[in-house]
Amino acid sequence: MQARNEAKASARLVLWTLAWAATVALAKFGPQLLWDPPQRVASWAAVAVNLAVGIGWIVTFTRFLHALDELQRKIMQDALAVTLGVGWILGFTYVVADAASLVTRDVDIAILPTLMGVVFLVAFAVGKLRYR
Repeated sequence: MQARNEAKASARLVLWTLAWAATVALAKFGPQLLWDPPQRVASWAAVAVNLAVGIGWIVTFTRFLHALDELQRKIMQDALAVTLGVGWILGFTYVVADAASLVTRDVDIAILPTLMGVVFLVAFAVGKLRYR
């Protein structure tokens, strides 16, 4: 029964993740590719849909965590804690270095979520190895 609940929660999370990624792409690329010349109403609508789907993803992710068994939840929470810490520390380190004029060029914001994704995958794998 537990495995079935985890599988259903995982499937829902995958669907919501794909939906969220699609709305990010729509909000990002829609103004250039779909509604040219740019239309502010369409762009704001795409951003609002992205926000709404993002909130749905958060609710689904929370339900996914509750569906996991205790060990899986611990591994996931440990990986999330490391990811949040790395993102928080590196993000603010960059802000402080930039404010002190130590950074000579701007960094693309997409680097932070990419880095956090890699950190999460590594931390999750380490947790799986540690508790097997």
